[in-house]
Amino acid sequence: MQARFTVAQVAVSAASYSFDNEFSYLVPDEISSLIRPGVRVLVPFGKANKRVIGFVLRVLTFGERPEKIKPVLRLVDEQPLVSEEQLKIISYLRENTFCTYYDAFRSVVPAGYGYICRTHYALVNSKNEGDLSEEETAAAEYIRNCTSQRDVDEYLDFTGDKKKKALVMSLIDKGVIEESQELRRKTADSEQKMIRLSDDFLQARAGISLTAKQTLVVKLLDECGCISEKEVCYMTSCTLSLLKRMGDKNIISFFKAEALRNAIGEQKIRTDPETIILNDEQQQAYDGILALCDSGKPAGALLHGVTGSGKTSVFIRLINAMQKRGRTSVMLVPEISLTPQMLKKFGSYFGERIAVIHSSLSPGQRMDEYKRIMRGEATIVIGTRSAVFSPLKDIGIIIMDEEGEQTYKSEQSPRYHARDVAIQRCGFNNAVLLMASATPSLESYYYAKNGRFSLFELDHRYNDSPLPDVRIVDMSSPKEDGNDGVLSFELAQSIRDTLEKGEQSILLLNRRGFNTYVSCSGCRKPIQCPNCSIALTYHIKNNRLMCHCCGYSMPFPETCPECGSSKLYSSGVGTQRIEQEIARIFPEARILRMDADTVSTRYDYEEKFLSFENGEYDIMLGTQMIAKGLNFPNVTCVGVISLDKALFAGDFRSYERTFSLITQVVGRGGRGKKPGTAFIQTFVPDHYVLDLASRQDYKEFYEQEIALRHALIYPPFCDICVVGFSAVLESKAILASEGFSDMMNDYLSKNQDSIKFLRVLGPAPCALERVGGRYRYRMILKCKNNNNFRIMISTLLKEFSKKSEFKDVRIYADINGDIGL
Repeated sequence: MQARFTVAQVAVSAASYSFDNEFSYLVPDEISSLIRPGVRVLVPFGKANKRVIGFVLRVLTFGERPEKIKPVLRLVDEQPLVSEEQLKIISYLRENTFCTYYDAFRSVVPAGYGYICRTHYALVNSKNEGDLSEEETAAAEYIRNCTSQRDVDEYLDFTGDKKKKALVMSLIDKGVIEESQELRRKTADSEQKMIRLSDDFLQARAGISLTAKQTLVVKLLDECGCISEKEVCYMTSCTLSLLKRMGDKNIISFFKAEALRNAIGEQKIRTDPETIILNDEQQQAYDGILALCDSGKPAGALLHGVTGSGKTSVFIRLINAMQKRGRTSVMLVPEISLTPQMLKKFGSYFGERIAVIHSSLSPGQRMDEYKRIMRGEATIVIGTRSAVFSPLKDIGIIIMDEEGEQTYKSEQSPRYHARDVAIQRCGFNNAVLLMASATPSLESYYYAKNGRFSLFELDHRYNDSPLPDVRIVDMSSPKEDGNDGVLSFELAQSIRDTLEKGEQSILLLNRRGFNTYVSCSGCRKPIQCPNCSIALTYHIKNNRLMCHCCGYSMPFPETCPECGSSKLYSSGVGTQRIEQEIARIFPEARILRMDADTVSTRYDYEEKFLSFENGEYDIMLGTQMIAKGLNFPNVTCVGVISLDKALFAGDFRSYERTFSLITQVVGRGGRGKKPGTAFIQTFVPDHYVLDLASRQDYKEFYEQEIALRHALIYPPFCDICVVGFSAVLESKAILASEGFSDMMNDYLSKNQDSIKFLRVLGPAPCALERVGGRYRYRMILKCKNNNNFRIMISTLLKEFSKKSEFKDVRIYADINGDIGL
């Protein structure tokens, strides 16, 4: 019979974008039956044959042995970590976000599955030591006298040392030392000690006498078969020493079993989703979306509903319908802060069928949730944008709550948008992508109005409760009247009335810290971060100036670092300053501040929001994390301290984001039976965006904004691609951006027919010119994101990376990302 040779096409972790590809490796016969797409392997890579991890993309067979092909050294996974569908998503990410295969793989698979590969060296008995050079002899002698493996490995580590590398390679070639690799997973499986009755005891139990405690243990094991050591001790009140003695007598046997780490706590079903009563608007939307799900074709839908219109109830009924049909569901939320309330509500309907995925989970928790989903134990996934990669099978619906939020877009490689990935997955599964928001992105609403998505609208709040009464407060007038505080008279009085009635208030200010900058009266310069072109923010809690870009901090100075003047003054308002002001005006109020300084984990969100919901606080003050998706029925007063800076941020999306933030935070009030009131403090009270947001008139805002986008040619009438450059020296960043521009012009001159539409802005400095000690320049390309355009960008990125004059410059391309910074 003719021999067959198996070849694996592998994507390796060590490849940069400029030479990322499918690399061919010969599969040894002993593991050929185990090699399949999605498993990881250890392979030699590069001229030095460095041992690296890769994952298999495809498996090929040949009748003849391929020449000049390296072998797979080791199989890392027994089973694939990614499905065929996820492999397609990985290829999609590589093509559309200009990342490597392995960057995409790392986004799909939890970090806990990653391996650390360490190289070890050992001296072997060799007859060739007499043929060694003086230097090689000295090295062999040193290794022989080492007392630990760590000393040997550190001595022979040749990273960045070409001379030592040649020495090590020579010693290996001459058989003096041997090289081996240790693979250790970053996060180990969680295990627990289990107990069962031994086979010997089961065969001869009639002749074995037991104490009273031992009898209880045996009786429990007879009932349960096997049970954890901790549970045995708890249920029988026995001690570990008793169990050890029973093990020594071979009455019981011990073994270890996997114990999944709990990420969401105990979830018990308390309510049947069918008991949710939908009003006429909700029922019409539910019926229409369910019909799309049952059509057997991929589809997109937009559910536009005012705040408090009951969109979540529609979600629950739709997910329940998918469960009845044996299909799975994904529920995406934009912020971690929304996860606890969402889990609490969904858990009461679906119990342990829910898995949660977001960045605040520990690596072990995230890995174990991934296992539950792969095994089919969880059929509903709730989480932030990375949850879109969950290894669910037969997805029926993917729901994106608050779909217009920028947090759904990744700002690091791979620079994907969760909506785009969701569209791909819906295509693979014949599923429905349901986008929902009171303030959907202009692009999504435009596509819905033009028939690309089905549009469903909820124009009224559930049970017809009224929207809050919104008032725009001109902050220039109060100053003239002698009020120099950060709260207007109207807002302060409303908070006082709310406190007297035992109700709650929410205040929004999207800037943390105490003062937003500290300036010098002498040289008139703000104190800036030494690494970034941004003013340091003063934090009163630790009396330090901090950079909100790179994390740099310094004690509050007595004199100006620039000119030495002692005349320093603080300006601008942050959440810490507002907290102090509220405490001064309302000393009896219990204040909860929610920002990045007070909240760091999912459990912080959960505990603080639960405390507020239970009435332990009167006023919640925070940044945008408190603005969306939260439901507190006792909140009747909402205050927007200031959003003028966001309104004039200079980004073409600044009006949209400001409108969305105001509409969403105003919608947190009056969600129960009590009417709500909201106040928007501003120095530009006549601005049309504030007026429309106060009336929650999204449709009129859309009409005005879409006309402006059309006139200026911005999305949805084009795509935006940002090509960014950063370098330690500004001159190199400028040179790189200009060099890329020349390369692009040369490409376009040779491929005139391939790119039909392109407008180029720049190159120019970014709004924040320096971040983390690196100068940043960029080009903004108005384009059509089609295959020809992506081929051009990919080609230019690879050519750029091969030029030696740009070796110290970092480059990236980001389609439809944030251009504000």
